[in-house]
Order: sequence, then structure tokens, then C-alpha cells
Amino acid sequence: MHILVTNDDGPPSTKASPYIHAFVKHLKAAGHEVSVCLPNTQRSWIGKAHMIGQTLKPVYFRPSANVYGDETEGTTNSLPDTSGEGDEEWILVDGTPASCVQIGLNHFFHDKGPVDLVVSGPNYGRNTTAIFALSSGTLGAALEAAVCKFKSIAVSFAFFSRNHDPVIIDAACRQSVKVINGLYEQWPADGSVDLYSVNVPLVEAVDTRKTYLTKMLQNYWQAGGCFEEIDDPSAVNPIEEEAKIREGESSAAAGKKADCKGHKHKHFKWAPRFTDVYTSVEEAGPGSDGWVVKEGHTSVTPLKANFAQANVGDSQQELKFSEPTVREQGSRLVMRERQPDSSRPDKIRAFVAYEDEYVQPLIVAALQSVLPDDVVDLITDVAPDSDDGTFSASRALSSSPRARALQIMPYEALDFDYASSNTRSYMINSYMIRKALIRKHYLSTTVEHWVAKRPASVLKTHVKRSEAFEVDYAEFLDDALVEAFDLRESLARNDALGEDAPPQDREWWILKPGMSDRGQGIRLFSTMDELQAIFDGWEEDQPDTDDDADDDDDDGQENDEQVARGGGGGEDDDKDYITTSHLRHFVAQPYIHPPLLLRDGGHKFHIRTYVLCAGGLRVYVYRPMLALFAGKPYRAPWEAPDDAETFLTNTCLQGSPNETTVQRFWALEEGPTTLPAAAKEDIFAQICAVTGDVMEGAARAMPVHFQPLPNAFEVFGLDFLVDAAGCAWLLEVNAFPDFKQTGADLTDIVAGFWRGVVREAVLPFFQADEDEATTLLLPESKSKGGLGDPGEDERKDMVCVRDIDLGRR
Repeated sequence: MHILVTNDDGPPSTKASPYIHAFVKHLKAAGHEVSVCLPNTQRSWIGKAHMIGQTLKPVYFRPSANVYGDETEGTTNSLPDTSGEGDEEWILVDGTPASCVQIGLNHFFHDKGPVDLVVSGPNYGRNTTAIFALSSGTLGAALEAAVCKFKSIAVSFAFFSRNHDPVIIDAACRQSVKVINGLYEQWPADGSVDLYSVNVPLVEAVDTRKTYLTKMLQNYWQAGGCFEEIDDPSAVNPIEEEAKIREGESSAAAGKKADCKGHKHKHFKWAPRFTDVYTSVEEAGPGSDGWVVKEGHTSVTPLKANFAQANVGDSQQELKFSEPTVREQGSRLVMRERQPDSSRPDKIRAFVAYEDEYVQPLIVAALQSVLPDDVVDLITDVAPDSDDGTFSASRALSSSPRARALQIMPYEALDFDYASSNTRSYMINSYMIRKALIRKHYLSTTVEHWVAKRPASVLKTHVKRSEAFEVDYAEFLDDALVEAFDLRESLARNDALGEDAPPQDREWWILKPGMSDRGQGIRLFSTMDELQAIFDGWEEDQPDTDDDADDDDDDGQENDEQVARGGGGGEDDDKDYITTSHLRHFVAQPYIHPPLLLRDGGHKFHIRTYVLCAGGLRVYVYRPMLALFAGKPYRAPWEAPDDAETFLTNTCLQGSPNETTVQRFWALEEGPTTLPAAAKEDIFAQICAVTGDVMEGAARAMPVHFQPLPNAFEVFGLDFLVDAAGCAWLLEVNAFPDFKQTGADLTDIVAGFWRGVVREAVLPFFQADEDEATTLLLPESKSKGGLGDPGEDERKDMVCVRDIDLGRR
């Protein structure tokens, strides 16, 4: 990434700025693009100040090759070197650290592209506790970057002696780079943190010591003030005095003067008594930034740029950063709350109430099968907390507000507010926003945008291009299709064939309501007259109701089913019609013909694939898939355009799922019409590729409508149709699919999928350390729920098809 480095100590100097050169070298060695803009002299204790009315002048500095050399090494020029030879020049400005940030961000280094991160430091001395931080020029520069909407980190090196051994400095630099990488990659996406203050102690092998998330200690100066009276101000050298202050050796006061009437002319020297700071740290005890540094560990304090700290809880938390195996990948940050006198974390409270008699016991059994009894406290009898039927996590956890908890409930009952403010301890089973996938008209736009960005995407050849349009009333259909160019041209070509042309010569289309489910409202057509007749028929059948069930601004599913049934009630609920005044979003796709046919008589089928999206964002495809068959032998669209049971494979149209309508995909070769093993593997490979691309496409091309959360997971049901040539076409994406359509005979498939969900999404979120992964798994000999043990083969069933960092982890 591109990092802008500044400080408050100025250019390299053994007396005032001994760490900056080594630090920049380490950042570059880690693969980062580094730009440097510093004050031209010592500017400590100046905070986030600017010099009003002063014209700032830059000079151009090239440091020497000697990282630990004297401050006289290096060259400074009044004009930049435009030859492009040698190492890049640093910018030195006769201003404050905050001014250097403004100038560095806005007036230099544009040829390197946008700045990703501003790092201020490493400061010559610690910046722990409020006393230091409130005056720190190092933090002032980082605050200036934060209020300019840039991620920023203030880094300070806390020394305990005058031993500036290069080995110790190098270790501190390595530790700083590791922490910087980890914090940047795990930066909260909810706006809870604007900047971090990092304090690294200069102790031996600090890069092997621990890193803690800390609060900043609130402390105060004691009586007596921070200035000394002096007689001769000309005898004070600012650079030397700064060094003495940092070393804790401020000179003694000039002595008390005799009392006299009126004011006596005096001079004053900045001479803070740091014993006040050290005493406050000792008295406060463990947990603060000052204490962690005193103990020789690295302190990380998250801050907001408004004189308020981010909430990190009351207990001390350890941060762990893994060493990067690939330089560009940086480090991964894991936090865990320290548990005194306990080898196992507090129990995870799991609130599981999905209100579905089919899938609820399978979810419960999966949690019990994967997580030991002493790890999870399973709560299935969950009553609504309010009149609207929602669940309040804060109330449920009122007795232990920092407890780790899991909520698996219908979308409408999820406590998104609590989840968004407790991203490291509270997990939910759905993303708040996922329209880009689960709404047919949004999915069409998602694919179109992603293919436009990535012309080589597999979606181009595995998703039929859709025409999305809105129709308020049937009489406005023609106007609604003005921008549906491909559809209009196709219908025009069909009309040009004439009435006597065979219907199989026409291009056929399938119409799908954008927010329906259960196969409701799907129709076939090939001419404008046929399409108009469909909408006219719906208007004739619509009930007398003024209810407006348009659910376009809600990501729930409850209203979708109501709308798909016509939005009415009573005995007409099962009628297959669409009320256009209520549901006006539609997509039309070229009809896929001929499909691959299996079973006696040649039945059409589609593949139901269960998919897990974990955090932000890992995507898993569950290898055991289902084949859902149409109720009648297939007939071409021109032969029976109104006989839905010949071309629709939704089991909702065929009553209860059974061995005829739902079969195991991998067992299809056992039937009368075989599907070779190689063909099935090829189909599965296509499904994996399409699934990974459509999820990434939604996240990157439609980020407003698909926002994976770091503390959430989502289960999807993806439907694919295989044509006669063996190409798998994506039909639609369903959030928390209707699992009971799998049928009673195949519950082991759903049960195995949910065990995979717990292993790949729930377990990693609540684990404190990767090395403890196996300790939370039951021995394979311990079987629960009567559904079999999760052996190695089952773990391989969850196939990771995409693992990308969207900055939300």
C-alpha cells in the first residue's frame, strides 16, 4: 500500500529523531510504497497545531545510506531533483506535524497514486496516557489525517534507557510494521475507529512479545505545574532540553524567589515532572496503555478524532499478529479477551429459534455435534422481547454484556443494531443487505455490472442476460419495455417470421417476477401479444385490495411470500397470480432449450446447491447437492407453454418432496438414464466457479446492495439448470432457502451442511487462536443427534471457492 510517513521529531538525528530512517527502510522492505513529509526541525509537544499566517517552505532531503548515522549525514536542497536518479527525496517543511500531513496528502507524491494510510512516527519516546497524548505532535499528525478521512496510525517508541542499540531498534521497527499491517487489514468498517495510537517499548526482542488492545489512561498533572523559573533563557538549547525531558533528566528549578509586592520579571522553561505520569500508571494498575508498555509489551489504543476513545471494554485484551507469509498479504489480527485463572473462555450463548420444524432441530444438532457442551450454552426457548416480535440481544445479555453470543433466527428477528456495535463478540446468521443477489432484478444488474468490469468472468457464459423492467399496470407494458432492447428486438424478429412460421423457429423467453418465490408467476412467451396477455390476465384476476405489499426497500422474506401469493388473504392465498400494482419488478430471460433430461420419459431438473458465505468474505459450496425434477415429462415451450409442471422444477408445485421429485445429485448415474461421473464433476466445477464469481461480483460491483459483515454468515440456495450440452446456468439465488423442500428422506444432506456452517463460520469467529481449532471439536467417537459424526470426508464437503478481503474482516 501507499503510506505517507510524518513525525514530530524532524529529519534523522541521533539527538532528536533517531528512528525515522530505520523505520522507513523497514516499511519499504515489507513491500510498501513510502512517501515522507516531515517538519524540518524538532516539533514535539505541539499537538495538532497549524501556524496561522506563516508561509511554509519545503526543502528536499535525501538521507544517507547509513541508517544509524549522525544527523549531518544526508543532503538537503532548496529545489527538487528532477533527474529521477537515486533514492526518492523526502519533503521537509518548516511547519507543524499536522501541516506536514496536509501538504504531503494534497501537494506532493501524486505520481504514486492515492495514499492508503498515514503513519506518524516513530516518536522519540512514548505517547501513553492522556497527559502525553493530548500534547503529542505525533498524535496530532495522525488526528489531522483522520479528520481528512484517511486511516492513520501514530507510532511511538518508548525507551527505558539511553541504549539505542540498532538491534533493538530493528526489532521495534519489525514489530511496528507487523502491527501496522494487521490494523490496516482489520480496520473496522463501522466507523468506530478513526486512528490508532501504537506504543512499542524499546526492549530486547520486542517483536516476540505480546500486543494488547488498551484504553488510554486518564491521568492529570499534580500540583506545581510543568514550568521552571530560570534566569538566563539564552542558556537553554531546545533540542538538548527535549532530550533531557525524554530521558527524565530535566534540570532543577532556579530556586524560589523571595516574596515581593507586584509582579517580578521571570523566564520559564518547560520542565514537566514525569514522575506524575509514572506514578499514575502504577496506581491505576493493569489494563492501560501505560501499564502494558511498562511491562515491555506493545500497546494499541483505538481512537476517534473527537476527543473520545473507541470502546474496547473493561478487561485487558491481547492482540495477536501472524507473520505474513506473502509480503503483500500483510498480517491477520486476532483479538482475545484474557480470562483470569481459566483455561477455557466463557460459554458461547447460542440463541437458536428459527421457527421451522424441519431445519430448527438440524441447526441445534449441528451446534451440539461440533461444539463441546462446556463451550456453548444453547437457548432454544426464546420469547420475543417487544410487541413487534424482535429479539433484543442487549436485554438477553444484560447480566453479562461482554458475553460472546450467537443468534440464529429469521431475518426479521435479528438484532442488527447490537451486532453492528459488538462486531467481535456477537454473531448473527444473516447480512443486513443482500438484495444484489436475492432479488431477481438486482441479480440481473449485478451480473451485468460485473461482466462489464470483468469481460472474462464465467458469469458471461453461465448466466442468461436478463432484461429487467417495471410495470405498474398492464396498459403501460409497452412503455416499460422501451429500454429492454434485446427483448424488443427478439420479439420483433419473432413477429417478422409471420403467423405461419413453426413456433419452434421463434426465440422463447421466460418471465419471472423479481421478488416472487415458490415458482409463482413464471410464464413463457415468444411474442408481444403473448406477453401483453399475461399481464392483462393478472389484472383481471387481482383481488379487491388496496394493500401495498411492495417490499423493495426491505431485505426480509416474509412479505415476499405474501406478495407472490397476490398480497391477499383467505381462500385465494394459494392462487397463482401476480398483482402488478403490488409487485412491479420483472425480469425476462431467453429460455434455455433443450435442457438435459433424465429419468424415464425425459424429465427436466435443476440443481439446488447450498452455499455458505462467512464474514467478509469467504464462500463455500456444499458438495452434496440435490436434483429437483419436474412433475411431468418435459415438453418444449411451444408445445405446452401453460403446463408449468413440464418445465418448472420447483417442488412447491408438486406437493411433498419425495424420491421421485428430489434426488441426490451424485447418485443420478444409478437411475435408468445415467449421468457419467466425469460429467457430474464437470458440472460441479462450473457451479463452484459461478458461485464464487457471483458472490464476489455482488460484493465489488454492487456494494450498496450486498454488504458482508465480519460477524455474520449467510446460507444461500443457488439453483442451476444444466442444458443438453452440459453447461450449468445460474437461475437464481435464495437467502436461507426452504430446507424442508429437501424432504424427510434426505435430512442428512441438510444436517451435514449445517455442521459445515458451524465449523467454517461459527467456530472460527469464536476461536481465540487458530492453534486452538481442534480443541473445540468433539472427538469423532462422540456422536450426537443421531446424524453421524463429522469425519474428514464431511469436512472436505465444504469447498471454499472464494476467499477475498473486502476490508470488513
